[in-house]
Amino acid sequence: MDKAAGDASSTVGIVGVSGYSGMELARIVARHPRLQLALAISDKWAGSTLGDHLVLPTGVSSVPVRPQRDAVTASFVGLDVVFLCTPAEASLAIAPTALEAGARVVDLSGAFRLAANEYPRWYGFEHARPDLLPTACYSMPEAGSSGDARSARLVSNPGCYTTAATLATLALLRGEIIERQGIVIDAKSGTTGAGRKANEDFSFSEVDGDFRAYRVLRHQHTPEIERALGLAGYNGLKVTFTPHLLPTRRGILATVYGRLVPGKTGADAAAAIERFVAGRPFLRAAKPDAVRLSGVVGTNRVTLGADADPERGIAVAFAALDNLVKGAAGQAVQNANLMLGLDETTGLDTLPGSAP
Repeated sequence: MDKAAGDASSTVGIVGVSGYSGMELARIVARHPRLQLALAISDKWAGSTLGDHLVLPTGVSSVPVRPQRDAVTASFVGLDVVFLCTPAEASLAIAPTALEAGARVVDLSGAFRLAANEYPRWYGFEHARPDLLPTACYSMPEAGSSGDARSARLVSNPGCYTTAATLATLALLRGEIIERQGIVIDAKSGTTGAGRKANEDFSFSEVDGDFRAYRVLRHQHTPEIERALGLAGYNGLKVTFTPHLLPTRRGILATVYGRLVPGKTGADAAAAIERFVAGRPFLRAAKPDAVRLSGVVGTNRVTLGADADPERGIAVAFAALDNLVKGAAGQAVQNANLMLGLDETTGLDTLPGSAP
């Protein structure tokens, strides 16, 4: 029996706890009924406790934060799961160490999301551990995976844009609403999607009251979206993906445009969404005008909607999610739940959100 299935809790560690995803992960894990946060690592917060920076329950707030030089085998021994909220290059170095210590790993970076030969183009470096890529389970629970997360030692957590874009696109494809060619994805994210780092482009004065596209035709989530759709049964698809920066802190709204299959209608598109969300606890169907950030921020939910115009031969689908929860920390816990033999909703179905 898996440890989590027989014991009260499983011990976990977070490397990179001072980043936005790491902070969100600490909040979720601290209130998770079956996870115990035992290790927190961050150079930025080293020498303090988690409670010095985050509002957390008693006990977890006293966990000391250790420097990243402590991300060594001895630190990870005895942990059940290690979450890596680190840049891809750092994850490549730390993941093998945690695995050697006997821990299982959920990596929130892009270090294990693509084939090795794609990293120079999309990430700007040669992959240092191509030997680990075949063993890394890329897992988006509502769409598909490259293996079984329940038995995986290393899980690659999907990107935020990828999760929103894939779910909206997949709902239309599985409903046979759109053709496979000519899929266009237009997505907008809050500033936390860029990470917690000093950068003039993301300062308040640069972002407030502005709106722009970035990394046009070269964003690293483009091949990841295509891979995620391939794992869901749609191999060989090519998509056009453009990200935009919203002047808000968090949330993603993705809009997917596709060529309508002859004979399909708006009612068919809406019905495809209803079928797609059925039985998936974190997915919600809504009318297109009701797919908005306020209903998902602070939760692990995704709101989906779709419509179609037979006269113009076009279908449109929408997905809204919180880039730090379902797009990062929440989905990481969802995957960890699966790895530990828990119900995937454990510790996630009671997140309060922040609406209105």
